[in-house]
Amino acid sequence: MPLTKDEIRSLLSDIENERVERTLSIDNTKKMSEAICSFANDIRNTNMPGYFIIGADDNGNLDGQKFSDEQLRAYAGLRNSGTILPPPAMMVYKESFDDGEVAIIEVLPSEDTPCATKV
Repeated sequence: MPLTKDEIRSLLSDIENERVERTLSIDNTKKMSEAICSFANDIRNTNMPGYFIIGADDNGNLDGQKFSDEQLRAYAGLRNSGTILPPPAMMVYKESFDDGEVAIIEVLPSEDTPCATKV
């Protein structure tokens, strides 16, 4: 189930950790793939999803970004691109705020670890 706006705001105001990564870069697929693998591997065994938030800086500030359906499909396509094996369970969505949008890649812990990238 997608995060609520309040949950997203909470993740934006907190520090990055083993379950949350933020970036302003909308096309760094290497960084995205590495984070997706890390979240899927769930090294700390939290059994909780990880969130890669695109459109926010390290301090949680939004940069006014807007995300198209095409961009969201491209992020979702990372799952089946053959660069992340085994393919993780993940969901991609966006949320709008007054100061911009964020795209979120939500990754569930994988039962088939280790997950690795070929990027």
